[in-house]
Amino acid sequence: MLYGGVNLENLISASILNADLLHLEDVIHKLETAGADMLHFDVMDGVFVNNISFGMPLLKAMAGATHLFKDVHLMITDPLKYVDAFAQAGADLITFHYESVSDPFAVVEAIHAAGCKAGISIKPSTPAEAVIPFLDKVDLVLVMTVEPGFGGQGYIHEMTEKIEAVRRAISGWDRDIMLEVDGGINGETAEIACKAGADVLVVGSYLFSQEDMTAAIAGMRFGSGEAEEIE
Repeated sequence: MLYGGVNLENLISASILNADLLHLEDVIHKLETAGADMLHFDVMDGVFVNNISFGMPLLKAMAGATHLFKDVHLMITDPLKYVDAFAQAGADLITFHYESVSDPFAVVEAIHAAGCKAGISIKPSTPAEAVIPFLDKVDLVLVMTVEPGFGGQGYIHEMTEKIEAVRRAISGWDRDIMLEVDGGINGETAEIACKAGADVLVVGSYLFSQEDMTAAIAGMRFGSGEAEEIE
């Protein structure tokens, strides 16, 4: 994986929520060329969050069109019910919300049993301490820096302290646990989040608004050393 105690550059997970879905394959190839590390796939059910987005058929089609790591974020009420389906559709990492109705320990177990890496996410109103019981099990913690459900929102600066708190908690474990940040990431807030301890930045509307996505991705990388390919 990534760390082994070495401070590496952060990874960029490109959110397709604001992509041109009519030409998604072309968009994905542009992201590959631009240097994105992951594709972030937001799943919304219209219940856990107000918006409705994508499902398994689109993920399966997308997975067949790219070698990029598929970073699937379930913003749904009952993630346990859908773990196997998203794993079979091509997810590499499945992140679910602590605030969902599913037993979080059962969800983590199901994700690993399905052959995927497991992540747990917390909303802005949920304290950092909520993830601590899962740090011996999960592969990633996702801190939401906007209210989940819609792209294009501004970064909530009060969440920087939460990123720092989660980083401190993760540092207490001798495990490779990624810390991902999602919401309002751009050229300025990327540096703020990385200085606070983020390893993975989810970038959507900002990235797709840039004429030169290669330069935009390069400009959001911080740290030192060469990151290994995610497997």
